[in-house]
Amino acid sequence: MRYQISGKQIDIGEALQTHVKAELGETVEKYAQRPTEAVVVFSRNGHEMVCEATIHLSTGLTATAKGHAGEIYAAFESCRERLDKQMRRHKRRLRDHHHDRHSRPVEFGEGAAYILAATEEPEESETADLAPIVIAEMETRVPEVSVGEAVLQMELSGQKMLVFRNEGHGGVNVIYRRDDGNIGWIDPRNSK
Repeated sequence: MRYQISGKQIDIGEALQTHVKAELGETVEKYAQRPTEAVVVFSRNGHEMVCEATIHLSTGLTATAKGHAGEIYAAFESCRERLDKQMRRHKRRLRDHHHDRHSRPVEFGEGAAYILAATEEPEESETADLAPIVIAEMETRVPEVSVGEAVLQMELSGQKMLVFRNEGHGGVNVIYRRDDGNIGWIDPRNSK
């Protein structure tokens, strides 16, 4: 597994890096056989130390956690415990759905994401050639997974929505967290 351990305006010593690699490696190996990358960032927020960790698995899932404490080692331990809890839940859910999953890794397709700028003009002055301004553009990876795995990935990453390619029929689907706490699923199957 590849580690990227850094600090925002904090000097990260060799002892802390060794501790993070050992503890995080042990936690991840307990629940996932093929981790690919771990990114750990330490920062200071007032008097507190903050540790943010993101783990990428070869299955396409990403687990993220954040820990706060007065000392840097305690902040890492808080973050590690949250990651441990997420990975344990993920493994338990995978056991329930394992018989449906093929042994191959998750495939990713390419997709583009756009952020549209809001206009300051009143809505009355709409014109026929209304074209919003694109203020940010980036490429993202679209996983090809089942709906259940997409829900797991969304929950592990802490995102509010996830676009994915449905493994069952190959179509693009969206899942999202609703205001009432439930999960919504959009499956626009086009019948030709």
